[in-house]
Amino acid sequence: METLNKTKIERNIFLSETIGDIIGMMRNGNITARDIAAECYERIKHLNDYSKVWVVFDEEKLLAQAHSADERLKSEKMPGLLEGIPVGVKDIFNTADFPTQMGSPLWKGFTPGNDAREVYYLKKEGALIPGKTDTAEFAVHAIGNCINPHDPLRTPGTSSSGSAVAVALGMVPASIGTQTAGSIVRPASFCGVYGCKPSFGLLPRTGMLKTTDSLDTIGFFTAMFEDLKRMFETLRVRGANFPMSNNALSDNERQNRKSDKPWKVAFVKTHTWENAYSHTKEEVLKFAQALEGDKEIEVTEAELPEIMKDAHAVHEKIYDKTLSYYFKEESLKPEMVSDIMNEIVARGSMISAVEYHAYLEMQNRMIREMDRFLTEYDIIVSHSTAGEAPLREEREKPDPALMWTLTHLPVINCPVFISPGGMPYGIQIASRKYNDYKLFRFTDHLLKRNLIPAGSNPLPPQPEE
Repeated sequence: METLNKTKIERNIFLSETIGDIIGMMRNGNITARDIAAECYERIKHLNDYSKVWVVFDEEKLLAQAHSADERLKSEKMPGLLEGIPVGVKDIFNTADFPTQMGSPLWKGFTPGNDAREVYYLKKEGALIPGKTDTAEFAVHAIGNCINPHDPLRTPGTSSSGSAVAVALGMVPASIGTQTAGSIVRPASFCGVYGCKPSFGLLPRTGMLKTTDSLDTIGFFTAMFEDLKRMFETLRVRGANFPMSNNALSDNERQNRKSDKPWKVAFVKTHTWENAYSHTKEEVLKFAQALEGDKEIEVTEAELPEIMKDAHAVHEKIYDKTLSYYFKEESLKPEMVSDIMNEIVARGSMISAVEYHAYLEMQNRMIREMDRFLTEYDIIVSHSTAGEAPLREEREKPDPALMWTLTHLPVINCPVFISPGGMPYGIQIASRKYNDYKLFRFTDHLLKRNLIPAGSNPLPPQPEE
């Protein structure tokens, strides 16, 4: 069997170059998709015993994909947006080539036989799929096996942590995950990478594990800031079949700030501010002051609609009830399910249908209130997490991440901060629902002003060969 030989690439190209630059190198003949696949495979093989990121990966399948990408790159056609680029896939998305086990022994070895819509989109744009990344049990709370690359004693985040760690360690330049509470923002913050959760519904959920229908949102991680929009364009729905989002995303006036006006930014502490560490508060306030120092940005410390103080309580009720519905059969085998999942199912079973619909209406009210609030502002800025990653056995402190999930807003975690202990944590930037392009344009402005880093920050230590 032919195998991938160790690449001649001397640096970690996934942590130093954008995806566009890597594709350009392949188009120019400086490197091949096979070289890129070898870089990916060598890093997985070298680091996976330590990091426990990949629950399954396959050299032969990666090689076959790389050969196909090289053939396409030789043609005169424009390459796909991800041509020859390895992308990690969270192990809750169906994949025809790999099992989909969802972090549970109950589903060990399950092969769905098809690709989720998002995996299809990745392949359509030429991406290489090395395997599947570690996830929490059923993408909920029982932490998976992968480690935080900056400190193995600390949590790597919630359910999409495998995808975040794969990017942080330079195994792949991008990966996909999901967020139902904070499972894109938190791992991105704790691992020091970029994470984006687009507006609810823009990335289709066909062929993946569902946990909470009014909350589940697909997102992605990248090592380099400039790759966020490329991933968004690869994965999003488009066209007249999606009239609300299509009309909003096509509205240039809505997606741009007024040319004669500064960016209007609402800096919000939220009711979770008291949970943030003192160094987090200090650095976030400094960041807000740095924004104020830009003549093209107008910052207001704003108060959210009063109803948003109930966001965490409402989220918990909706979350618990839907999990008790979707995982009723799994709960019949409690010995095969984590204690925390059994507790959630038990709590959710006590919530009546009438109560559930009342909480859904509260969520809808919050969505409407935040939409009105954001007609006055271009952007919301808040902390991503309370600070650096807590120890693995500790629960994360409440933060604003689930508030923007609950209200369907697009968000980006920017890896701006380093704690006194040398651990990463981020700033969270959000915009009005379906104003995803405006969000990208604002963060691009911040990059040009050197207010956010070009890539992962800080880079984690690398284990010895």
